[in-house]
Amino acid sequence: NGAICIQPCSPSFHGETSFVCEDRKWQMLSDACASLDVQSLFKVRKLFGGAGEHLGGGKLGHGKPGAKHFGAGNHSCQADFSCIIPDILSSPVIPGNIVDIVELLEKISLLLSENVTRGKMQSYSRIANHILNSSIISNWAFVKDRNAGSILLDSVNLFAGKLLLRNGSESIQEPFIATKGYSIHRNSSGKSFDFSMEFNSTGNITGHVVIPEEELLRLPRASKAISIAFPTLGAILETNQLEPAFVNGMVLSVLLPEELQNILLTFEKLNKLEQVGAQCVGWHSAERRWDPRACEVRAHNVTAVVCVCAHRRRAYRSFSILMAPAVPRSSVLGYITRVGLGLSIFSLVLCLVIEAVVWHHVTKTEITYMRHFCLVNIAASLLVADVLFILAAIVHNTALNYQLCVAATFFLHFFYLALFFWMFTLGLLILYGLLLIFFKITRSVFLAAAFSIGYGCPLVISILTVAITEPKHGYLRSGACWLNWYETKALLAFVVPALSIIVVNLIVVVVVVVKTGRSSIGEGCKSQDLSSMIRASKNVALLTPLLGLTWGFGLATIIDSHSLAFHVVFALLNALQGFFILLFGTLLDRK
Repeated sequence: NGAICIQPCSPSFHGETSFVCEDRKWQMLSDACASLDVQSLFKVRKLFGGAGEHLGGGKLGHGKPGAKHFGAGNHSCQADFSCIIPDILSSPVIPGNIVDIVELLEKISLLLSENVTRGKMQSYSRIANHILNSSIISNWAFVKDRNAGSILLDSVNLFAGKLLLRNGSESIQEPFIATKGYSIHRNSSGKSFDFSMEFNSTGNITGHVVIPEEELLRLPRASKAISIAFPTLGAILETNQLEPAFVNGMVLSVLLPEELQNILLTFEKLNKLEQVGAQCVGWHSAERRWDPRACEVRAHNVTAVVCVCAHRRRAYRSFSILMAPAVPRSSVLGYITRVGLGLSIFSLVLCLVIEAVVWHHVTKTEITYMRHFCLVNIAASLLVADVLFILAAIVHNTALNYQLCVAATFFLHFFYLALFFWMFTLGLLILYGLLLIFFKITRSVFLAAAFSIGYGCPLVISILTVAITEPKHGYLRSGACWLNWYETKALLAFVVPALSIIVVNLIVVVVVVVKTGRSSIGEGCKSQDLSSMIRASKNVALLTPLLGLTWGFGLATIIDSHSLAFHVVFALLNALQGFFILLFGTLLDRK
């Protein structure tokens, strides 16, 4: 554990021994000196030229000092790297060797990637395949360089991107890395790449890449498309994100001309349990993390996921799927949402019309004016939020316009927060009416305080949320025009205020029930006890939708996210909140 093994000099190389006499050190997992042997290192050195710089020396490939010896190398070996293959494939795949092979592949991709023939690509794939074998993937856990997996992915992409296509196509298959390429032009039909590869000893995994025909029409000239499949690479890519990312399919790299923007990818799931959801992601090579903004889910079932991904050469060239908490997929939820929102919007419009008609008759006292003022703003905020909810879904489901989606999310966030803060204001008003009987506030003071709470607080929270998260592109979540959760936790800017207000309003309801129940205490009359219970029940029924307590059922969907029953109850109560406000806030008001 941590023993250092120094490779001895070999006298058999005569004048060449200076290469291996530079105290080459290897960090092993045991005290056995198992590493790439001296002869292999000597051959790797000959591949790059007799410069005295060896694998792991950190000199070759960093600027001109290494490049100036490029022409002095073994040209027959440079043709297909065949001279180093046997020694590398016979070396044990231990952490020290993994690091050196990754560095070797990186240097080959930087210095020897001109005119990548089929022979070169085959040899390169065989070297990469050696350290991607499913039987040794666990050894990557002991590699100290957390970026080794990302460096390997970038190196393979760079090298494969220079692949020369014979007769318009090429296919090079190893068990754990496969490369395919096609010539493409604007008049060709949609191109697709199909991969079926070994993941472990028990079975295979598939992947599918499609370049739509409408994308090919963007091409100004004939070009090529290259795709590389890695069934095991997802297990070794370490991200800079705090949130753990569990890759649930193969990693597919797609190298396309700049003009092509969107591609379709189908991933077979490794974990096919029903409760496992999916998130389509792209690998951000500069930031070394999975980015959900690169893709969105087009279709999803128990076994596979179809993703639409934006191909950007500088940022996203590799894609996969991550495990995500599953939301129950049911037509009942969709039906409840559509019907409930329609009824809610109609009810809220009717509520506002009735309030406008009877306004002067029901606002003759200060307390009734304040109550109806809160009710009108609650109805108006919920009405706008419900309409924006529908518009945000339309914006996302048609053609995802990023800026439009950001705007829709901002206003959706603002008006839903306004809804909660106006319900909070109404709760405070009820406490004022019950507990501060002899303390009077003027209408102007109330209006100033109500507007500051009802619209001022939501505006500050909404602006701060977008200002903090959007510069890092962490405002939106993947798959909807709504606040991000996985990367920046922007959703907390809605959840925390909403849950806090629900708790406060729940206390208000308890106070109301206690206050209205006191009149019958000590009187001993059963009829009065019964009427007190009925009055308390009516108060709870009246205040629950007006104070937003139905949103508290959202906690049940978090605690058990797989329960369809909880989701149905939550959708039913909140989609119909507008109808409940009309019923309990307006129609059942005797005035």
